[in-house]
Amino acid sequence: MLKKTLRWLLTLIYKVEVKGLDNYKKAGKRVLIISNHTSFLDPLLLGVFLPDDITFAINTQISERWWLKPFLRLSRVFPMDPTHPLSLKDLIHHLQTDTRTVIFPEGRITVTGSLMKVYDGTGMVADKSEAAILPVRIHGAEYTHFSRLRNIVRLRLFPKITIQILPHTFVSPPAELRGRNRRKYSGHILSDIMTEMMFATSHYRQTIFASLLEARKIHGGKHIVAKDLERISLSYDNLITRTIAIGNALTKITAASENVGIFLPNSTKTLSVVLGLQLYGRVPAMLNYSTGSAGMISACNTAQVKTVLTSRRFIELGKLAMEAEHLGEQVKLVYLEDVADGLSKLDKFQALVQGKTANIWYKHNQYNPDSPAVVLFTSGSEGTPKGVVLSHANILSNLKQLEARINFTAQDVVLNFLPMFHSFGFTVGTMLPILHGMTTFFYPTPLHYSIIPEIAYEISATIMFGTNTFLAGYAKKAHAYDFFNMRYVVAGAEKLQETTRQVWADKFGIRILEGYGATETTPITSVNTPMDFKAGTVGRFMPSMDYKLEAVEGIQEAGRLHVRGPNIMRGYLLADNPGKLIPPQSIYGEGWYDTGDIVNVDNDGFISIRGRSKRFAKISGEMVSLTAVEQLASNAWPDAHHAAISLPDAKKGEQIVLLTTQKDATVADLAAASIGVTPIGLPKKVLIVDAIPVMATGKTNYQAVTELAAGKI
Repeated sequence: MLKKTLRWLLTLIYKVEVKGLDNYKKAGKRVLIISNHTSFLDPLLLGVFLPDDITFAINTQISERWWLKPFLRLSRVFPMDPTHPLSLKDLIHHLQTDTRTVIFPEGRITVTGSLMKVYDGTGMVADKSEAAILPVRIHGAEYTHFSRLRNIVRLRLFPKITIQILPHTFVSPPAELRGRNRRKYSGHILSDIMTEMMFATSHYRQTIFASLLEARKIHGGKHIVAKDLERISLSYDNLITRTIAIGNALTKITAASENVGIFLPNSTKTLSVVLGLQLYGRVPAMLNYSTGSAGMISACNTAQVKTVLTSRRFIELGKLAMEAEHLGEQVKLVYLEDVADGLSKLDKFQALVQGKTANIWYKHNQYNPDSPAVVLFTSGSEGTPKGVVLSHANILSNLKQLEARINFTAQDVVLNFLPMFHSFGFTVGTMLPILHGMTTFFYPTPLHYSIIPEIAYEISATIMFGTNTFLAGYAKKAHAYDFFNMRYVVAGAEKLQETTRQVWADKFGIRILEGYGATETTPITSVNTPMDFKAGTVGRFMPSMDYKLEAVEGIQEAGRLHVRGPNIMRGYLLADNPGKLIPPQSIYGEGWYDTGDIVNVDNDGFISIRGRSKRFAKISGEMVSLTAVEQLASNAWPDAHHAAISLPDAKKGEQIVLLTTQKDATVADLAAASIGVTPIGLPKKVLIVDAIPVMATGKTNYQAVTELAAGKI
């Protein structure tokens, strides 16, 4: 009777919803139920809402607390000390009598809002007892006053609580593993099961604006989420109102599903423009202005962009008048100053009302989460930019994958200097913080090596994302105390040099977390985390990602990486077929993305990058086509033979070297002949040779070219 009364009361107060009861029944009789630990309510919730009589394996000290004893009488209790081997053996024997037993593998209530450390002992129990593992996710109880997240998240009296039961699985270590290694392996598998559970039960099948509304509901409309150099703080209410106002205005000059160019810097205004376009089904196409007018015009042609949004102030401060002039000859430039001037008081009031009522009206206007959310551009094999189309679900799934591995809180402050036209800057630097209650500070360029450490010190930044080139530059200029408040520094887009890793550890006491990815994977494929870290690697795959290694002739213990998962792009837009979406496909079928990278994956799942099979160089995190460099040389000196290769560079990761038979060739002459091409797309050095090595078929022998260049430098 007490159990029924409590079920009725909890349902009334917290609107408790139980999902996946069929999975509970399919698990059988010998079941180890594992759950995340969000609050003191968790045992009560599971004891009341899970069917049948279940046993709770609870820490002995907790089970003795007077206020818990009345509720523990609702179920059988198995008091245990998780650090004591005999307790674990007793639990194994208990499970072998075909019982359903609940255990919290973290051993404690979360104090971060994310998963805490998962103890190996629970994995060993599952292995030795041969019990089915039944993952159960509790969501919502962390926002109650029974959690340990006071002053970390906004606690509420009656948040909705969901209990989601996933399909059962088993822990099955290889037979040859024994002792400590077997226990470690079992714990590792159990930790992965918990991580997969956290991602699988997350709400990523929605649009970005719907996720923004969800974040406002969790953290409150007054919570500050964005700032920039104008020092005007944007709360969720401010951001949503601005987004709706600009979105309403842009519907008058754009069409649904149209790709709209964005030629703007990192700022809160750019954020509002991007969200405003997405709100009404327009697709922001983020133009990389570092490629010059030629690159932007090529990108616009590929994505069939007719309208580009920019700002007179940005063009003036960025000294981009010539680029804007050339771009304006091909597309229509719309200036934000003019859009803002066109907003009447009535328009602003309408946006304010729509913002306050967005939770009601947007539900009926929400777009398909698989619809395009953004177009980002990367270099193509022939040197022309490829458009990478990412959906709302791609972006949100990648963020939820990261959240399942690393804890972020509403107290975090992200310093984002990576441009939004870069996938790292767009997804991780911009969307991650605003959709998870963090505050992001937008800085317009990563190249101010002296200023950025000062900004980090001023705003007490706790999280920073960067590339090896930028992090090495900041380390040289920064005071040892500039990053005093930093919790995470994550490096990606290019290989992290050992010298950079060491100087950050020595000078600032910070361990850089290196990751790996591509624009096509939205961008995170893997990352080292505080709980899963191995120096020299780029971490482990994100949850729910599959991978295959294609054998490559001449390479041992590594292969060409192909990946699949919810974060893989919708497809490419290519220059030779503008506007047509080409879905990802590899030798393993549709939905697989061929990274072109040669990698090794060790027994613990950590990835080591051995090299790239594609002919690209990564300069300061930007992909530069070597074929495009050769084409520039051919345009400048059509009667000569050219070959472009990349060699290691201590500062920028790689450098492009052009070998040519043109006797008077120089970098300056090539730059003068290549109008609209920025320095990053030009070779650092030009080597004059008598002949370019070729194969028997007449094709350039790039291996021999590389050896020749290395011998001359």
